[in-house]
Amino acid sequence: MRTWPATAEDLIREQDELARASPSPWTPSADFSIGGCFFCSARGKAGPGAAGDPAWAGAAVLRSARVEASAVVAGEAGAPYEAGLLALREGPLLEAAIGSLGERLDVLLVDATGRDHPRCAGLALQLGAILDVPTVGVTHRCLLAKGEWPQDERGARSPLRIGDEIVGYWLRTKAGTRPLAVHAAWRTGPEVAVEVVLASAGAHRTPPPLREARRLARTARSGS
Repeated sequence: MRTWPATAEDLIREQDELARASPSPWTPSADFSIGGCFFCSARGKAGPGAAGDPAWAGAAVLRSARVEASAVVAGEAGAPYEAGLLALREGPLLEAAIGSLGERLDVLLVDATGRDHPRCAGLALQLGAILDVPTVGVTHRCLLAKGEWPQDERGARSPLRIGDEIVGYWLRTKAGTRPLAVHAAWRTGPEVAVEVVLASAGAHRTPPPLREARRLARTARSGS
């Protein structure tokens, strides 16, 4: 069983190992449940945040646009924010929120990158490996990957590349809005990642599993 590394050095070694792993690829069935998870920390802090910051993680799982389970967990950030090492800050609390759902999900949307990462193993990928759940990263910007925005129509996509490798897509989930960066992660390739996000987004820009997880985490923060 994989566990969260405690130091940056251990995390980098784990990321290198995960980047070389070859798990069996996952493909959606006719009816699959989609989870989402979201991490937020206390407002009003200067700088990128510190270890021990109050933090909240929300999680939700939907099937056919209906919320089947949801959970929110309060705790502390495990480390300061540092690009490429997000797992140290967010990973354990996100795992706890997913574990609190009490329900198995088929695929998980994560507010983090996957293959778009200095070592090709961002938090979305690592969380999937630890949970043993296929994952897709969904963010508003890229970490390293480059690509032009797609046409302004729902479903339009354009590749995100690191060098010659496609690691995800810019995806227009709703016309007239900014596209999302959709990332291949644990057991998912770029094409499947796009399929999952389009299947879950409906009429929304941000897929409802992520919207609900974000709402839960931010509501808990506001009530603290």
